[in-house]
Amino acid sequence: MASMRFSFIHAADLHLDTPFEGITRVSPQLAELLRDASLQALDRVVELALERQVAFVLLAGDLYDGEDRGVRAQLRFLRGVERLSREGISVLLCHGNHDPLGGWSAVRRWPDNVKVFSCREVEAIPIFWQGQKVATVYGLSYDRQEVRENLVRRFGARPELASGTRECGDLRIGLLHCTVGQQPDHAPYSPCSLEDLRRVGVDYWALGHIHRHAVLSSQEQWVVYPGNTQGRSPKPSETGAKGVVVVTCEGNRVLGVEHVPTDVVRFVTVSVDVGELSGTSDLSDLRRLLVQRAELLLSQSAGRALILRVHLTGRSHLYHLLTRPGALGQLLQDLREGGESEESGLLWWESLVNNTRPPIDLCVYEERADFLGAFVLQWKKTRGDPGQLAAVKEQLLAAAPSQFLRRLGGVKEERLVELLDEAAYQVVDALEANEE
Repeated sequence: MASMRFSFIHAADLHLDTPFEGITRVSPQLAELLRDASLQALDRVVELALERQVAFVLLAGDLYDGEDRGVRAQLRFLRGVERLSREGISVLLCHGNHDPLGGWSAVRRWPDNVKVFSCREVEAIPIFWQGQKVATVYGLSYDRQEVRENLVRRFGARPELASGTRECGDLRIGLLHCTVGQQPDHAPYSPCSLEDLRRVGVDYWALGHIHRHAVLSSQEQWVVYPGNTQGRSPKPSETGAKGVVVVTCEGNRVLGVEHVPTDVVRFVTVSVDVGELSGTSDLSDLRRLLVQRAELLLSQSAGRALILRVHLTGRSHLYHLLTRPGALGQLLQDLREGGESEESGLLWWESLVNNTRPPIDLCVYEERADFLGAFVLQWKKTRGDPGQLAAVKEQLLAAAPSQFLRRLGGVKEERLVELLDEAAYQVVDALEANEE
């Protein structure tokens, strides 16, 4: 029998009816969108499955945001899988750390097209599409939140998967919520290595837990994180396009993986170089530049609402205006009050971060035989010497107020260099101003 071409959707981390983090204030219109964003993202996953006529849908954990699952989220999910059931599309899911198996449920019986994987052992579920077996999905759910066991080893314990070799036949898929390698933005639940995954004889690892889309391997064996379906906060791991992957297969070969956005509201972080403005520019010119940049982003967002964080960078005389007490906050407030229009779409200015520098080049001072020259030489030597950076950090910890000790203790070397640079610019700028 000739190999059949088919596709499936791999999604994860829907966090249905999630509370959004780090959003203290938004416009009323955006607040309403945020309340329904995760549920609307689910609707988009269902619509995509129907539009692409996929053979099945995989959900790799954290379908809900907690064990105490909301009624609204469960009923919305039920309606979605019922729509897929009417079209003969199977839905297979495992539970993760946010929604371990055994949490409260308002739905006692799911449609026949839904398979929820056990937490006791790795189960194998054959998938039939158009009268032909096209895949076998192996899955395992969490029984509790704090899972520190490497669950990949349980997959490898199954005799047909133990060798690590992928035999001819239907596609073999592993469905799991886990942490591959070092992921500093996520708790290390079910930690494993890429090599652990490669030892198991599956063709495609459908993973969840990491909220950024990533293809960790595509040679012989695919290892894929789709990311979450809807961003949840301005954190780096939650910014940018969020969605699912559509996987196209033929027989037991994966032909390609396509990331398809499903987010309704997108968290975006951009840098704007104030050095683009002329030497006679003021904050009204900066405001105009920011609005132009935001309008460009909105025109590229396909109708999505944007929550925008802007890092202001570059060397400019505007540094002195931006560092005046209250100036940055008032500029942000003015943007919020005038930054929305029905023509351009919905935008919320989440924050402005001032990383600008005074219009001076510190390297110019290196040749000077005075205090400023010696200061700049010492700054340059310190920022390039890990030992001196560590000594500076220790001095700061010894002198810092108690409320700052914990935060300062966790500062990484890269951030310490940024703080040192900021201090050097401020010192040189202040001394130059006094000389004038």
